[in-house]
Amino acid sequence: MSTTEAESSSTSKPTSSVAASHRISVHTHIHGLGLNDEGEVDPGVNSCGLTGQVLARQACGLVVDLVAMQQLAGRALLLVGPPGTGKTALAMAMAQELGRNDSQHTPHPFCPMVASQVYSKEVKKTEVLMEHFRKAIGLRIREEKEVYEGEVTELTVEETNDPLAASGIGKTISHVILGLKTAKGTKTLKLDPTIYDSLAKESVTVGDIIYIEANSGAVKRVGRSDSFATEFDLEAEDYVPLPKGDVHKKKQVVQDVTLHDLDAANAQPQSSGSRDVMSVLASMGKPKKTEITDKLRQEINKVVNRYMDQGVAELVPGVLFIDEVHMLDMECFTYLNRALESDLSPIVVLATNRGVTPIRGAPETKSPHGIPVDLLDRLLIVPTYPYEKDEMAQILAIRASTEQLVIDDDALQHLAERGVTTSLRYAVQLLTPAHIVAETHGRSKITVADVQQVDDLFLDGKSSSQRLMLAAAATGGSLYMT
Repeated sequence: MSTTEAESSSTSKPTSSVAASHRISVHTHIHGLGLNDEGEVDPGVNSCGLTGQVLARQACGLVVDLVAMQQLAGRALLLVGPPGTGKTALAMAMAQELGRNDSQHTPHPFCPMVASQVYSKEVKKTEVLMEHFRKAIGLRIREEKEVYEGEVTELTVEETNDPLAASGIGKTISHVILGLKTAKGTKTLKLDPTIYDSLAKESVTVGDIIYIEANSGAVKRVGRSDSFATEFDLEAEDYVPLPKGDVHKKKQVVQDVTLHDLDAANAQPQSSGSRDVMSVLASMGKPKKTEITDKLRQEINKVVNRYMDQGVAELVPGVLFIDEVHMLDMECFTYLNRALESDLSPIVVLATNRGVTPIRGAPETKSPHGIPVDLLDRLLIVPTYPYEKDEMAQILAIRASTEQLVIDDDALQHLAERGVTTSLRYAVQLLTPAHIVAETHGRSKITVADVQQVDDLFLDGKSSSQRLMLAAAATGGSLYMT
């Protein structure tokens, strides 16, 4: 490696790490359920990012296997447990596992929502639910295309007199002579003059690697042939190797979309009579304002089923995660019963932290978790439990590593103890402020003193509640003005 290249690589690394640190979210560290081939949790492996909740993870692993075998139609999963016990993390891990079980290793769609999102003055509650249902169902469309691919060896534009020109001396393009070369051979093509505009738009010149779709005439410039890589000392070009095989070949094109994408693409009437796969995909980028009706969705389902019967498309069931499901009302629960019976249904994961509570919309009726009994009969219920101190310490260590923070063991144990007495979320939120305090004192490692200092600055939810109750008992009323 030259000196210039070494300097360039050394200066680019900090930039990528800084950019990555800004993309860290609450569940960035989740990479799966952490199960072995027998479906059991391996306590010595923490690469998945999850800690504890052994029974819940094993249950979710079984559900993932049922989904992979397409044996979970008409049912759903309910995660119940106190706040901060990893219900959302389990749902995200299931989506990761679905992608890992896929032969293409493509993550399946994961569509999270909060139950209160259904309440809007502009959109019906059932419409919001169905839209999220469709967003969680993926469709992988494969299409065989005939293409001409190779390095451009000749590009000649043949002109002829334009009979429509007023002066009689005008010229028009009659055809285009295009020579393509691959590692196996060469071929000269005589192209329609309309393709010349596509060639000019892609700025195609001799020495470029291109491919042309035989059906549509679309031209794509892949890059510059690597045989020209030494032509200039400095050039802003992507050099690609010479294509293998024949110039004329069949190529498989794979498109990953969701059913909601297809719904939105077909919400407006199409002017063209063509209804092939690629025309539907090409229309997805156009603005749509028409409401998506049930009749339209049924038509889309028929087209999707036909594609699957023909082997053109493959259904990719994703995960629809509805948090705080007790916020839904009777109308939404009734609609969920119907939606779960559909053939095109994702795996639905519900989560709640409520016990026996009134059902929204029917306050006189109490039910476990605020869900009607007829819907509870359809659910596989997975409980989660509060974390122990050692588990909290492992989770905090994983979060510190994810956020690239250095913390000593004593500070980690102190944070874990605070997590037991307060909550895990509060302990996790103290990590970054403690790091800032440590840097203020000229240290890169978080110590117990740093954690205690930020702990004195902030209140957790339980401490704030106790403070208000003590103040109310001392003053005989509320601490704040009403």
